[in-house]
Amino acid sequence: MIGTVTEFTKSKSSIYVLLTDTGTLFTSVIKQFTADPYNHASLAFDPELNDLFSFGRKSSANPWTAGFVEENLYEGTFRHFPDTRCIVLRLNVSQRQRATAAQFIQYIQSERDAYRYNLIGLLGVLLDCDLQRKRAYFCSQFVADTLRHAGLSLWNKPVSLVTPGDFLRHPAFEPVYEGRLYDYPLLDRERLDGLQASAQTTNRLGGYTA
Repeated sequence: MIGTVTEFTKSKSSIYVLLTDTGTLFTSVIKQFTADPYNHASLAFDPELNDLFSFGRKSSANPWTAGFVEENLYEGTFRHFPDTRCIVLRLNVSQRQRATAAQFIQYIQSERDAYRYNLIGLLGVLLDCDLQRKRAYFCSQFVADTLRHAGLSLWNKPVSLVTPGDFLRHPAFEPVYEGRLYDYPLLDRERLDGLQASAQTTNRLGGYTA
């Protein structure tokens, strides 16, 4: 659905996957190889996307400093890319599967300094070669492996070869919104208005530009 949202329920038996395209040079290069509309995947436990996790850049100004991230749509990297396009996918799971996925992420949170971004694994995707590294993920690999730990092995291939496009094409995922990220109806409007006002002030002062 373009620019619309289906009825949400705060069910404890759902997991959400957010696929995004910020339009940066790095993501544009990836799209040249994948031909997919989205190139970053994040996992959320609530439809408002407050509890959002992935592997990606830790600093908005430096795409090469990357690892496990607790993404914040209002204060993090995304605020520098207000025209980011996205699709929100819902996956129906059992309460046990949801709890197991949460426990796996809690473990990675507790060991976050030991985890790295699997940049070599991205090369493996391009070459269709399984290049798994210990304690290292790229975004879609992390989401797929979280689901695998919860007993949800959705693809007949290693998680190191799962791309954002694989979530988009899998029938188990229900699209509930597609459009501009900051037009997503369940985001906090007051916080978004504050971001817009802050961005206008920054631009007048000659501050950060993406």
